[in-house]
Amino acid sequence: MKNKYLEAGKIINTHGVNGDVTAESYCNTPKQLSLLKNLYIRTKEGNYLRLDVKKSAVFKNRVILGFEGLGSLEEAVRLKNSIIYADREDIPIGANEHFIADIIGLPVYDSDTGECYGVVSDVVNYGAGDIYEVTKNDGKKAYVPVVPQFVRKVDTEAGVYISVIEGLL
Repeated sequence: MKNKYLEAGKIINTHGVNGDVTAESYCNTPKQLSLLKNLYIRTKEGNYLRLDVKKSAVFKNRVILGFEGLGSLEEAVRLKNSIIYADREDIPIGANEHFIADIIGLPVYDSDTGECYGVVSDVVNYGAGDIYEVTKNDGKKAYVPVVPQFVRKVDTEAGVYISVIEGLL
């Protein structure tokens, strides 16, 4: 079952004295996070508390957020280091795009033979593009660049299908 709420960023600091916060975006771009009208934080009990965004702006690759009902520095300090979540239905996604949360844990298959190599254990990006970290069946790690040459198909219900060349795994 897919999670309703997805990690969208982290509140890293306060901004000013009126209850605004600075957030690091986990979205494709900070702009994408700044466009969301509702964000959520997870309570100690595991529930999600909705925060209505009253203002947002992108500044130096971070997002400045102001929330309804949050009007002081003291209130904003309590949110520092909180992970912020978005409802997956509030995030527009393209036809061939996927949420990272839906890819982690998927089995990785050879697109020609159907052999299962392991599971996607992480998705990393060092600037040139996404890379799937695959924990192979023997416990070792392999890294597969997310490019059409290697990743042939991603089915968030069934698995990731790759084309393997010598040395890839």
